[in-house]
Order: sequence, then C-alpha cells, then structure tokens
Amino acid sequence: MRIAKLIMFCIFGVAAILPSPGLADGKQNFSLENRTGYKISEVYVSPGKASTWEEDVLGEDELANEETVTIRFSRSDKSCNWDLKVVYDDGDTSEWEDFDLCKISIIRLFYNRKKGTSWAETE
Repeated sequence: MRIAKLIMFCIFGVAAILPSPGLADGKQNFSLENRTGYKISEVYVSPGKASTWEEDVLGEDELANEETVTIRFSRSDKSCNWDLKVVYDDGDTSEWEDFDLCKISIIRLFYNRKKGTSWAETE
C-alpha cells in the first residue's frame, strides 16, 4: 500500500513541475482577424525595425475573410514591438509597424480597395 502511495505521489509531483502548453507560450501571442473582405495568403511578423521579414506564419494555409488565426510566440522571444505584413491572394500587400504585442491580444485588419487604404484596430 505504501508503494502505491509513493508511486502516485511521484506521478503527481512530476506532473506539477512539467510546464503546461499554455506556460510555454510567449507574452506576445495574439489573434489576427481578417476583416478586409479579401483572402490573405501570407502573414509575416518580424521584430520592430528588422531589416528582413521572418517566414510566412501561415505556411501553406490561407486566412479567409472573417476568419481568425492565433499567432504564437516562443517564451524565449523577449521583444514586444513587432511589425506585420500581409499579402492578399492577388499579390497586393499591407504593412504596419510597431505593434506592442506585450499589450495587444487582438489585431483586426481592414482594407478599402477603392481608396487603396488599409488599417488595423487593436485590443
């Protein structure tokens, strides 16, 4: 009986010290909402003022209008200010600079093709 209790104690003790999936995420995680009226085929997120864009975070996926994707960071990423670039399915692009992702949890993207303007709203 004591051995069974010892085994259960060890199992629960190890489980308590292992990081949960949520704890491994960075504080910069955010949801990207597409409210542009168009499909987004690529999304790039790079540290503020970086000289190049990182890789496409959507990979082979696309972000349809009215859809949302969660973009996750490693806990080892320390920078809070990030730039964002999207490529629409027709090749047009929009870019934004200096989102403080340590304070923002949602970025909603909008685009008016007639006026050629895009904007973002944050929470």
